[in-house]
Amino acid sequence: MRVLVVEDDEHIAGPLVEGLQRFGHEVRHIREGAEAVVLARETDFVLLDLGLPDLDGHEVCRRVRQDSWVPVIAVTAREDELDRVLLLQAGADDYVVKPYSLRELLARMEAVSRRLRIGLERSGDSADGGEPSEGEVNRFGPLAVDLRARQATVNGRPVELTRREFDLLAALMADAGAVRLREDLINEVWDANWHGSTRTLDVHIGSLRSKLGGREWVQAVRGVGFRLAVPPAA
Repeated sequence: MRVLVVEDDEHIAGPLVEGLQRFGHEVRHIREGAEAVVLARETDFVLLDLGLPDLDGHEVCRRVRQDSWVPVIAVTAREDELDRVLLLQAGADDYVVKPYSLRELLARMEAVSRRLRIGLERSGDSADGGEPSEGEVNRFGPLAVDLRARQATVNGRPVELTRREFDLLAALMADAGAVRLREDLINEVWDANWHGSTRTLDVHIGSLRSKLGGREWVQAVRGVGFRLAVPPAA
């Protein structure tokens, strides 16, 4: 893969670049977040340090997500759970906490790439980038989810979702109205080997409710999971 390493510490970047190259990756190293936003679309994977000299890593991630679905793994020394949750909300696909091993990082890169491939296969994306047909749009009340275009609307109003929020909505939409187990949602949207906090799911559910227009859109079944529901006023 073409990997963009965004890291301002040469002592960290040097060994990381060499290690990735040993495993066959084409690596480009840069030091500033603003440059990362520009170059993200020209690469296959972004490894993003949070402590950059010009932009905070969270802001870099948000800007990258405005026009690109390139996979992003954040590399951070911050161990606070809330900070990591906010990072995932900003659009990062995963994170590793310093110090970390190259093997762990490579395993996480492979896991993220695998989830992305599975997501594209399930949504029917094709390499030719053709227009999706009407039959590929799933509807539930005023909610419409176009899996190929990865777009959602409520009453025709576009809903701006991060990649993870869209995957979560698609998982709920796959059996709209039925209860989806928490474990199943985590396995489908994150990974069966996800080692993060289960609070991440709750945070993304909260964000999804807000963007759809109300918490009534996603009902919680205590101790079991969540289900998609059409609010009475929708």
